[in-house]
Amino acid sequence: MKRGVFLDRDGVLTEASVRDGVPQSPRLASEMRILPEAAPACRKLAAAGLALICVTNQPEIARKNLDPAELERMNEILQRELGLDEVVVCPHDDADGCDCRKPLPGMIVDAARRHDIDLAASFTVGDRWRDIEAGRRASTVTIFVDRGYDESLREMPDVTVGGIQEATEWIIERIAQH
Repeated sequence: MKRGVFLDRDGVLTEASVRDGVPQSPRLASEMRILPEAAPACRKLAAAGLALICVTNQPEIARKNLDPAELERMNEILQRELGLDEVVVCPHDDADGCDCRKPLPGMIVDAARRHDIDLAASFTVGDRWRDIEAGRRASTVTIFVDRGYDESLREMPDVTVGGIQEATEWIIERIAQH
């Protein structure tokens, strides 16, 4: 089994526009902006032998505010530009009661099974409480990217960082020690 990094999309790999203290997702592929530090960070993680899986809640699909074809274009861009092994999407809203919507660990656990990833030796990087809780429930090491949103964490992460570059440095150091 190999190690992996489960990366949230908005606020970790891409810019998240913040309205009233809450991050919002783009609705068009042309609106999605990959953070400048994301590609070098992903290359460094991949070079260290880590599988790279983006796990993202996209409830705007269920709410009929996001065209699935636009989301697919965004996923293709992410995979091409960042060299991700997979982009996993939960298209549901909270009321749907699925097991893939973060904070539940379904997306992480299923992707780990598909890619032969050892969850206990892997990492989850996210900028919201749902990401950290999902990572914790999947038994990964959790890394919180603090973007200063107006919401509290419900679970303490293993470490708090300022962005994907700092998260990458921390992960590389951590795997070098083990």
